[in-house]
Amino acid sequence: MTPTAPKPDPLSGRVGHLSIIQQHTLDKLRTELKAEGHFVPERHDDPTLLRFLRARKFDLPKAKFMLIEQEKWRKEFGVDELARNFDFPEKVEVDAIYPQYYHKTDKDGRPVFVERLEKLDIKALDAITTQHRLLQRLVFEYEKFLNERLPACSIHIGQPVETSCTILDLKGVGLLQFWKVQKYVGDAAEIGQLRYPECMGKFFIINAPFGFSTVWNVIKKWLDPVTVAKISILGSDYESILRAQIPPENLPSDIGGQCSCLGGCSLSDTGPWRDPTIMAQVAKNKEEAAKARELADVHTPTPTSTALDPTPLIAPSNGTSEIHVHLKPPCKLDN
Repeated sequence: MTPTAPKPDPLSGRVGHLSIIQQHTLDKLRTELKAEGHFVPERHDDPTLLRFLRARKFDLPKAKFMLIEQEKWRKEFGVDELARNFDFPEKVEVDAIYPQYYHKTDKDGRPVFVERLEKLDIKALDAITTQHRLLQRLVFEYEKFLNERLPACSIHIGQPVETSCTILDLKGVGLLQFWKVQKYVGDAAEIGQLRYPECMGKFFIINAPFGFSTVWNVIKKWLDPVTVAKISILGSDYESILRAQIPPENLPSDIGGQCSCLGGCSLSDTGPWRDPTIMAQVAKNKEEAAKARELADVHTPTPTSTALDPTPLIAPSNGTSEIHVHLKPPCKLDN
């Protein structure tokens, strides 16, 4: 009887689910970044480094290059300043024609992000804001997603949450509308893939119109195959599928759910990140992490660029290609 192959671990490549080789690659990436002056302690925790490693299939040189390029881009785009001080006073006006918002969580604890194109009026949007401002807002939201939403969701559900669940509603969208925002969509996709990799958990495209395959063939060129595999394209009969992933009470009523927030779901920003008790714990965790880094800096000698070669690895005797080392998960968090 042929032995059954072990099922792949869906959390492979994450803290607590690393093979010996993956753990070694993570350690080596951290060491090299420190030795070369590219390591940023407050940003380069293990979950973050692993996002870049997974994005490049644990190819160390490629992951390191990607991370270094991201740091260069952060300076050029002014990300730290945006994260601290970005303001979007045109939010209500933009929301009326181009809603983009986070709203509660899915069954796995991920923050749900909704983007709706039904009311999109390019001419009206250009009169309110610019595509550059929209990209700045996108980056601001990515920073908030990583530093506030994910930690809050992790505390709320009691386990690390590292990705989002996105719903893109294409109801009433024609191909002409898409071509008019093609540059913005391409720039946004590039920022997501290259600067904030491995942040997508689930992605549902609903109300996909007739002829969407033409648009999809263009969009796919901007996405890597792993990302494409996470995307489900649905027509108008999508509600049961969404409800299987997102509790109805967490899903806005205008896309098949039961939630009707006062003032509208798109402006409510409702979720664990609005809970004062949870956010106090997020702040406490950050303080404790900062103190731990300070202690580590005091007791850890400065690395040199001449790191020793890895010790040869012994293959597991059961014939599998990896030995899994289950480490203690990170303290309620961080693609």
